[in-house]
Amino acid sequence: MNYIMKSLKTIISFIAFGIVFTGCEKDFLQRSPLDEVEDSAFFTDPEHLKTYVNQFYNSTIFIRYANHGNDFDSDNQIRINIDQRLEGTRVISSTGSIPFASVRSINYFFDNYKRVEEKHALNTYKQYLGEAYFFRAVIYFNLLQDYGDIPWITTELSSESPDLYKPRDPRNIVADNIIAQLDSAAKYLTADKTSGAGRINKWMALLMQSRVALYEGTWEKYHNGTDFGVANPQPAKYFNKAVEAADKIMTSNLYDVYTTGSPSTDYKDLFALRDYSTNKEVMFWKKYDNNLSRGSSAFVNDRNFRMETPSGNTITKQLADSYLAIDGKPITGNANFMGYSTLKLEGQNRDPRFFQTIASPDDIWKIAAGTPNKFWKEVYDKRNSTADYNAPTGYLIVKGYNPNMIYHVQQFEETPSILYRYAEVLLNYAEAKAELGTIDQADINKTIKKLRDRVGMPNLILTNITTDPKWDFPTLSPIINEIRRERRVELALEGFRLPDILRWAAADELIFGKRPKGFLASQHPANTTPVDNEGFLDPYKNTIPSGYGFKLNRDYLNSIPVSERVLNPALTQNPGW
Repeated sequence: MNYIMKSLKTIISFIAFGIVFTGCEKDFLQRSPLDEVEDSAFFTDPEHLKTYVNQFYNSTIFIRYANHGNDFDSDNQIRINIDQRLEGTRVISSTGSIPFASVRSINYFFDNYKRVEEKHALNTYKQYLGEAYFFRAVIYFNLLQDYGDIPWITTELSSESPDLYKPRDPRNIVADNIIAQLDSAAKYLTADKTSGAGRINKWMALLMQSRVALYEGTWEKYHNGTDFGVANPQPAKYFNKAVEAADKIMTSNLYDVYTTGSPSTDYKDLFALRDYSTNKEVMFWKKYDNNLSRGSSAFVNDRNFRMETPSGNTITKQLADSYLAIDGKPITGNANFMGYSTLKLEGQNRDPRFFQTIASPDDIWKIAAGTPNKFWKEVYDKRNSTADYNAPTGYLIVKGYNPNMIYHVQQFEETPSILYRYAEVLLNYAEAKAELGTIDQADINKTIKKLRDRVGMPNLILTNITTDPKWDFPTLSPIINEIRRERRVELALEGFRLPDILRWAAADELIFGKRPKGFLASQHPANTTPVDNEGFLDPYKNTIPSGYGFKLNRDYLNSIPVSERVLNPALTQNPGW
């Protein structure tokens, strides 16, 4: 691996980069660069450890809520350019590399941090030690999702180290190590709730542990017997760990679902607030402050500006159809479902999250000084006029958009971004319990019910689940189907959908041979988008007439670049590549 063969001088650059994020606890994520430091002076004081781990608080580790959401690589969203993974057109890179630079950098911390022990008590630096364990876990989890088996390395390697040429460790061994790192992180990190906009805490490490364990457990269960499976799979071990980690957060009573008692707006408002310091649901968030960071490319934020026009990014009919009717039952054969003739009717009598995620014709789209308000219809009526107004499926995204947002200039909004929220903890717990086959109504009441109560939807009753003839997974149990539906709806556009499809081995049901559809084309007489045989918008009808070409024997993982295998012949290639 060519990343490991770089010299110590490269490591020092990470130290300098880390200073960009140095700051006080309260406003840590929005501070500007400070002075550089000398390597010889490092790792002798707790502040040095703090400075060094600061470099990992960046967009690579914490992906902010993007313009128009983060599900464009799944069946939830569509954009102008077809995703290459979904289309099955990716090729092996000849010159690329596995992104291991962050592994090398975090391992440098562990090789050197014990110098602080000579003069300082553990209590003075354990927070930063916990952060280092957390970041090593997250860095490796990203690699696990991308590549599966990956060399597990916990020390900075020299050019003479034999581990430069070690083979890939099995993915379940890597997952076990990641979970152990998060146990250590939880041990050292502060248990205080904090404002959520500063440094990570114990509960964030446990959230990540529940995510990792659920991912690996479902991967091992649903890929069992395929080229992507593991020897001697133990999914129950991981499901139990996911339950344990999530339960610790739930019983801490530090977090809860955000609600003001307004079912018609609370879900939408959660993603459009200006401050989350006292918000019980948002566990971690990124604050933007132009007084501190204007001009720094690391802090550019223009989400609401970009969402003023769809620019080709729209929600699919597949996601829209997932929303239950207001009685908590599927829309198929349901008298509450008003049909597809207009968007307003389609969203009537539906889970209120429908029109808190998808723009309603009555939604205010923009408020600007000196100009009249725009409404959904004005935006949609221009959908074929320019690239900015292109809306391939017709379902415009309102989740995450705040028409009252005031920004100084285009690139410098002060709209914060949610990074971790408690809703995921509840969904991880419920899914892991369902996979174990131990879920009961009490489990539903403290997880799914909380999310449905926020929007005024009926509770999910285990003994009275209505069969949906259009369940995505008809061979699985009703409870698994409904928990997966709840996860899709609650976490829509937040970047969870593709990882879920991959870990469930569900590309055959949801991606391969499918084309994303839109709403009924007759709603827009001037429509120029292709239309399917039933009259629904079919934007990829001519581009991929046979549907997505996702290669089921290959595209669940990325390829190992040719250049990496030349440097280390022990690195085997992933299946199908």
